[in-house]
Amino acid sequence: MAVRVENIFADLPGSSGQEQSLALFENKSVRIERIVSHSHSSPTGFWYDPSESEWVMVLRGYATLEFEGGELVQMKEGDHLLIPSRVKHRVHQTAPDTIWLAVYVKLSGQPRKKSQK
Repeated sequence: MAVRVENIFADLPGSSGQEQSLALFENKSVRIERIVSHSHSSPTGFWYDPSESEWVMVLRGYATLEFEGGELVQMKEGDHLLIPSRVKHRVHQTAPDTIWLAVYVKLSGQPRKKSQK
């Protein structure tokens, strides 16, 4: 078996006004994505409401997440947090070039829901 090393910062997409995600690994229980945001904010009234728990880390840049109820959480490079399933949240704002690492974990018995990121 040949081992292949890849770099999470390679082949970054240009600014498109949208968040862009790249699946790095996926099986029936876990999905790992690189997400690139360019001064991104979720549309007004839009909320992520995932059936999976989501662990996110800011690798480059910074971001502010907003949770239902109005709580704002600021994240800088190296910060990470766990968002339990069914906790509504949205991207309030990101830096011009923000790179995230996101790990989505499906608990057994939960149906897989396609990511909206």
